Amino acid sequence: MPAGPSRFTLAPSSMIDALYGSLRQRIINGELPPGEKVTEAKVVGEYGVARPTAKACLERLTAAGLLRRSAHRTAVVPELDRAEILDLYFARDSIERRAVQRLAETGAVPAEARSAQERIERAVAAGVFPDQVEADIAFHTSLVDAVGSKRLSRMHELIMGEVHLTMGQFQAHRTTDPRTVATEHDAILAAIAAGDAAVAADRISTHLQAARDRLVTHLGHDDAAAGPPPVEA
Repeated sequence: MPAGPSRFTLAPSSMIDALYGSLRQRIINGELPPGEKVTEAKVVGEYGVARPTAKACLERLTAAGLLRRSAHRTAVVPELDRAEILDLYFARDSIERRAVQRLAETGAVPAEARSAQERIERAVAAGVFPDQVEADIAFHTSLVDAVGSKRLSRMHELIMGEVHLTMGQFQAHRTTDPRTVATEHDAILAAIAAGDAAVAADRISTHLQAARDRLVTHLGHDDAAAGPPPVEA
């Protein structure tokens, strides 16, 4: 008996991946600024892709925290406020602190973390900030993934979408010497290799707190530049 027409439409995963990568980069680089509406029709028009492909990509960007959409509303590029940044880094510290403790228990430094660290050092030497950001994200992701917990990695992946968003939008990492980040990473890896779980945890917490504080400070400067709120009559 011949099969009937398919009830489902499948978009090529490679197409969705490519579209996701392009839109993700535009959001992070600020080409699509906070508050920008990103509709299926807009994506179809700009990229010439099928609507199901655009829909799947927007859903993926939303799941990653790079777009935000309430029920029956258009997806928009979000901008995290101070309270959201503090909450984001609280969650990030909770995951990454436990991850490095677990790695230090065996003294196992992931090869992927060392590779990402080398990329950071090359990016710092070349003065290429976007490459430094990408390698920084890869460094922290590799530490969590090396633990081998799928659930921990899944939670961390959700968090890192928003972290990447703030790094691109606020660019607060430009306010510190890029060599500082590389040095702090080296210290974390050294503690893991030495099998010192307590020191590894403290070093990554200190590293993340510094990143959080740069973002909060930068946000405060933006608020101050906008001037005080109007006085109600």
